Amino acid sequence: MSDTNLSIADEVEAAVAACSPDKCFETMRRVIALFSASAGNLNEEQVTLFGDVLDRLINTIELRSLAEIGARVALAELSAQLAPIAQAPTPVVQRLARHDEISVAGPVLTESARLSPQDLVEIAQSKGEPHLLAISSRWWLKEIVTDVLLARRFKSVSHRLMKNPGARISPAGFAIVLAQAEADPELAVETGIRVDLPVELRNQLLRKATETVRARLLSRAPPHLFEDIRKAISTASVSAGREMSNERDFAAASYLVAQLKIEGRLDEELLCDFARKRRYEETVIALAELSESNVDVVRPLMQSLRSDGILVPCKVAGLGWDSVKLVLDCRFSSGATSPEELAKLKGEYAKLSAGDARRLLKLWTIRSPSQPAPKVH
Repeated sequence: MSDTNLSIADEVEAAVAACSPDKCFETMRRVIALFSASAGNLNEEQVTLFGDVLDRLINTIELRSLAEIGARVALAELSAQLAPIAQAPTPVVQRLARHDEISVAGPVLTESARLSPQDLVEIAQSKGEPHLLAISSRWWLKEIVTDVLLARRFKSVSHRLMKNPGARISPAGFAIVLAQAEADPELAVETGIRVDLPVELRNQLLRKATETVRARLLSRAPPHLFEDIRKAISTASVSAGREMSNERDFAAASYLVAQLKIEGRLDEELLCDFARKRRYEETVIALAELSESNVDVVRPLMQSLRSDGILVPCKVAGLGWDSVKLVLDCRFSSGATSPEELAKLKGEYAKLSAGDARRLLKLWTIRSPSQPAPKVH
């Protein structure tokens, strides 16, 4: 071993003196091969010596072939070889982890045990999305690290962390993810099945989730979480229904809308004004009048957790899509319609003909108000 060490030391000196990147590459491979073979038997002093040798070779490579692809390839190879070694020289690993080139930084960021939480926090604060994604793949992450990763608000990072069971997430971190999940159904599902998601945050997610997201959550829930998620969905549905079923004074709204109709002022613009101001009772009565229906038909459609039914009276009333969106937004004070669901509803509204809408509305008018309206499609 002693002769081999002397031989390697001579090679390093020769490579540095020769100013040859190729010679440095080859010497680096020999050094890392020797280190890998003996790492488990080395003490810290010997590890430090190997680190010093590798550091000298890296300096030479970067100074003499900075613009060459070969330099990045050599350092990426070094990073990949050092990443799984528990005794890898810490300064070398830290240097590689901070490299701007993700092919170099990635392996150690993803795997090396030599990086401390403080190292990861510093890198997460200063580097770009690829570096954050690499950190997010580590088998174990403390909340101090994930808080910084999530604070950068890259959706790709949030997705990866939600799929990583070894990533510890704080309530503040989950709050950031939930805000992103409102417009990202897949992220909502990934987050909802996390075992460590606090109960109150799971309930919050489910209150705002579409029926499709809720169904997917149940289908993907692990056995030990299935019942909790099912109960949370039930609670969220009851809560939303209770919000819409509160006693409301439709008598005053009916009188006001009737007067406006007599004066010739009841039109789409007035309905939009009611909806924009979240004057729920006036919106329901105005929509019923404009669609030549009645409050017993329109009110259940407005209260339903499904959104497609209300498209029918809107189509009969001849409303434009912008007006329909205002009506949809008026239904729940917390805002129940996600961007994805709006896009889907817009497509359904465009395909729904006025004739079909009139036939459906006429059918619903003769139904009992207590019966749920059928699906539009």
